[in-house]
Amino acid sequence: MDHINTSLDDIELDEEHDEAVEELNDNHVQPNSILPTVGMVFDSVNQVKSFYRQYAISKGFGIRTRSSRKNSKNELCYFMMVCSRAGKYVPLNHNEKIGRLTLANDCAARMIVSKRDDKWYISAFDDVHSHDLSPTKSRLFRGNKRMNLNVKRTLDLNAEAGVRMNKSYRSLVCATGGYEHMEFVEQDARNYVAKQKRALSKDGDAKALLNHFSSMREIHKDFFFDIDVDDDNRILNVFWADARSRAACEYFGDVISFDTTYLTNKYDMSFAPFVGLNHHG
Repeated sequence: MDHINTSLDDIELDEEHDEAVEELNDNHVQPNSILPTVGMVFDSVNQVKSFYRQYAISKGFGIRTRSSRKNSKNELCYFMMVCSRAGKYVPLNHNEKIGRLTLANDCAARMIVSKRDDKWYISAFDDVHSHDLSPTKSRLFRGNKRMNLNVKRTLDLNAEAGVRMNKSYRSLVCATGGYEHMEFVEQDARNYVAKQKRALSKDGDAKALLNHFSSMREIHKDFFFDIDVDDDNRILNVFWADARSRAACEYFGDVISFDTTYLTNKYDMSFAPFVGLNHHG
């Protein structure tokens, strides 16, 4: 039996969907006005989402995923994308202030996509919106914003170098060719940098790292480590050297190779090993 998951908020479909979203983030999508039609065929989720996002930008509305379905093999076989103003606002409690500002407008615009024989088909499409459209602003609507890996890396490096965010963002604007070509605002950049810092201070990984280093020092008194944190006690840099490496440095420390080409996948932080060169090269 198929498994259905529905929500008025953005949801994660599955691993294939996550990879598709990441690919979209890495590519600058140009808007087009090609009308989606029932029966259109695509090779991947990435292609479908990219196509609908292009159309949404050209017409002037935001998009989000509203529901998905998996088959008995736990594979994605169906999903629905809607206008970002779909649905109705429902107060969490009766005491919540009436008249709260909300973008929800019960918009019925949607696109339903189904999978058959390893292909993705548009099985339903509605293009009637219950609100005004804004093509000139749609790049910055919910679901249309994008920040590719090159941008993220630039923000990370600038943050490490102490460059103020307003200057960092303006440099990206200049590189892109102007504000009209930006696919995110300065606040999005601030949120990204703050999120990266918070990720390094979570109890899980940070605490596990500290516990591991502490246990290593108890076992080997020559094990050394040092952790650099900011004013909010968030990890900035980590350095460690085991007993064997410190001993080897006494003999092969005259020439040291310093390599910063490594990156961790999870936090996108530079990993720079110090490698001594012995008489064997």
